[in-house]
Amino acid sequence: MLTCKLRPHHGLCIAFFEGKGYSPDFVENMTRVIAALNEDDPAITLTDRADTICAGCPNDRGGVCESADKVARYDAAVLRLIGRKCGDTLRWSELCALADARILDPGRLGEVCLDCQWYGICGNK
Repeated sequence: MLTCKLRPHHGLCIAFFEGKGYSPDFVENMTRVIAALNEDDPAITLTDRADTICAGCPNDRGGVCESADKVARYDAAVLRLIGRKCGDTLRWSELCALADARILDPGRLGEVCLDCQWYGICGNK
């Protein structure tokens, strides 16, 4: 069984991913990660560090995001809204269910990532 670390806000990014991204390498990695998550329903450990999604991102500078303060804010908002903390482990399907029930269904996505450059894609769905 696959086990991976995931930044909490990436659970939301994955929900809206359309094959667009920072670079072809990022899109390829994101597509591969999403397929594995959906196929295996792995255990996810929530982290505040670079994760499997960051591995393909050109903004990853040796395990640190160029927008570290912003993504830390996104992660903190997701954790607060889903009632979890970094280091918690849960199934991928459970993270999706929590995000749906506590963030997406009640229309709270803007509380997490309104200033994200990709919000125009996610916020209009």
